[in-house]
Amino acid sequence: MTVTIYDVAREAGVSMATVSRVVNNNPNVKPQTRKKVFEAIERLGYRPNAVARGLASKKTTTVGVVIPDISNAIFAEVARGIEDIANMYHYNIILCNADKKKDKEIRVINTLLEKQVDGLLFMGGAVTDEHLQAFRTSNVPIVLCATTDENGTIPSVDIDHEAAAFDAVQTLIKQGHKTIAMIGGTLQDPANGYSRFQGYRRALETAGLPYDENLVRIGNYRYESGVEAMKHFLELPNRPTAVFSATDEMAIGAIHCIQDNGLKVPADFSVISVDNSRMASMVRPQLSAVAQPMYDIGAVSMRLLTKLMKKETVEQAKVVLPHEVVMRQSVGSL
Repeated sequence: MTVTIYDVAREAGVSMATVSRVVNNNPNVKPQTRKKVFEAIERLGYRPNAVARGLASKKTTTVGVVIPDISNAIFAEVARGIEDIANMYHYNIILCNADKKKDKEIRVINTLLEKQVDGLLFMGGAVTDEHLQAFRTSNVPIVLCATTDENGTIPSVDIDHEAAAFDAVQTLIKQGHKTIAMIGGTLQDPANGYSRFQGYRRALETAGLPYDENLVRIGNYRYESGVEAMKHFLELPNRPTAVFSATDEMAIGAIHCIQDNGLKVPADFSVISVDNSRMASMVRPQLSAVAQPMYDIGAVSMRLLTKLMKKETVEQAKVVLPHEVVMRQSVGSL
C-alpha cells in the first residue's frame, strides 16, 4: 500500500502539519523533531505526492521544453544549459521532441500546458500564427529559446543569425574568395534558414560580388543534404572556390563529398559554417565556424523563464547573445 503523510506522522509521533513543514523545508521545526520525521520517512519509504503538492500550491515546479531534434548535438547542448539552471532553481524538466514539424509542435505545446507546467521553453523553427494562438491560451510564462518571433512579442534568447552568416561569408571574402556557394536551411525557418541566407546575400552585396542562384542549395540541416548540395556545386561549369554552410552537419557532408571526389579542403575548396558544435573540431580538416554559445542560450533562457515564473523584474525580454568566428583548417586563402 502507498505510504501517506498520515503514516509518517503516526510513525514519528507528530502531527501531519509538522511532517508537511519538514517535507517543505520550513525552518520552523526543531532539529530533533526534524530528525525524527526524516527517520520515519526513511523507515517507511515515503515519497511526497508531487501532484497533490501541486494542487495545493498551484505550482508543479515543472518546466516544459519543446526541442526540435533530440538527436542533434546542438540542441543537446542547449538542453544541458537549460537543465543546469533548472536544477539550480529546483525545477524539473519535461523534454519533448517535436521533429521541427508544426503540427507536432502545437500538439506538444498543448500537452505540456495540460500537464500544468509552470513555464514553457520553445525551441523550433518558424513561430506561426498557430503557435502564437497556442501561446495565447497559456496562463504560464513562455520563452523562445534559440529562436524568435517576427514581431518580438514573446520573450526570447538567441544570437543575431544574419550577422553570424554575414561574418562567416566576410571571412571567406577576406581570404580572397569571390565565388562563394551557400548550403542553406529552409527559408521558412526564420533563424537558421532565412536570416542566414540574408546574411550571405548582404555579405556578397557589401563586397560588390554578384548573387548567383546556382550557387545556393537548400538542405534539411542533415549530413546527407550537405553531400547532395556539394555534388551540385562540383558539377557547375564555374565552380565556387568556397562554401558557406548554414550548419556544421551539412558542412561536414560537403567536406566529405569534396574528399570523395579526390579534391582537398582547403586547397581546392574552403568551407565555413555556423554552429561550432563538437563535430567541427572532430572532422579533418577541422571546420572553421561561427560559434553560437549554445549552452549559454539554454542557460539564459531558463534563467529568464525563472524570473517570469517568479514575477521578478525583467529588464530585457529579448536577449541577443554574442557570436564569434572560430578559424580552423578548413579555410584557406587564394
